[in-house]
Amino acid sequence: MKFLDEAKIYIQSGDGGAGSHSFRREKFIEYGGPDGGNGGKGGDVIAVAVGDLNTLIDYRYKQHFRAQKGQHGMGRNRTGKNSETVILKVPVGTQILDDDKETIIADLTIPGQTVFLAKGGDGGFGNAHYKTSTNQSPRRADPGWPGAERWIWLQLKLIADAGLVGLPNAGKSTFLAASTRAKPKIADYPFTTLQPQLGVVYVYDKEFVIADLPGLIENAHLGAGLGHRFLGHAERCGVLLHLIDGTQEDVETAYTTIRHELQEYHGHLGDKPEIIALNKCDALSEEEIAEKTAALHKLSGAKIFPISGVTKQGVTDVLGALLEHVQEFQARSKAAEEDAISKT
Repeated sequence: MKFLDEAKIYIQSGDGGAGSHSFRREKFIEYGGPDGGNGGKGGDVIAVAVGDLNTLIDYRYKQHFRAQKGQHGMGRNRTGKNSETVILKVPVGTQILDDDKETIIADLTIPGQTVFLAKGGDGGFGNAHYKTSTNQSPRRADPGWPGAERWIWLQLKLIADAGLVGLPNAGKSTFLAASTRAKPKIADYPFTTLQPQLGVVYVYDKEFVIADLPGLIENAHLGAGLGHRFLGHAERCGVLLHLIDGTQEDVETAYTTIRHELQEYHGHLGDKPEIIALNKCDALSEEEIAEKTAALHKLSGAKIFPISGVTKQGVTDVLGALLEHVQEFQARSKAAEEDAISKT
């Protein structure tokens, strides 16, 4: 299944049905009163988060969603039928934005979470509704109320416990393959990964989801390279694993470049817990590893993990460090989910 994390669609709820203008006409009943029924309600448009989807690809091939009009009212006090609701199924983690692509309408983070996007128009009253003691033969019957229409954006931000970030060719896909059963494309050139990849990590009898995010470059927060679309996926992660290619000369610049992009992005990515790993250490001497880990430690003030995704050297230690943060993140997420459910 192809991955698509953004789509623009048009939605339109149904108009309400018109009320009926009718009078009772039967044999032997000389003065039949009004019997026009009310119109039916137009169909709503809603979005529902479902747990078995991980892409918005369905909305590439169909962009227009229109609910039906309500049925008109009829004589003999028959009310028109309400139209069915149009349901848009989206993956958990989908944000729904207005046409300006800035105003957030809803953020669907829990399976089964539902949001009304366009309310159907109410049906008009038939003339029977207006019968009073002083107006026995009302001629008034109302048309149905119009529905609503709008363009909206769907943006999927993957929900993962941990995210892999780093410059292109830092070895993120290799690490994902070494730590999970995922099989991402691996090659010796930048931007091998063109879309986020997910894998499940099993470590110390625990499991968590890790996302390999496409390589970032300088000014990614402004849309350079693969742009800030993929930075958005990191917003959902509880902890970031920052991989640095140990075979490059200037590891300090590689670290500060990514840190700058995380801090400049509006999703508060710079505040997330971060584990730093010097990758590709199988290609380095002991002296080079010591020199580069010391330089990164001095720059970041954090512990530096020397690892190799190819030989799996140090991978378990890094996963253990990630697990500590993931468990805290999962506990907070569970509490927030229970709180949200209790308020519904």
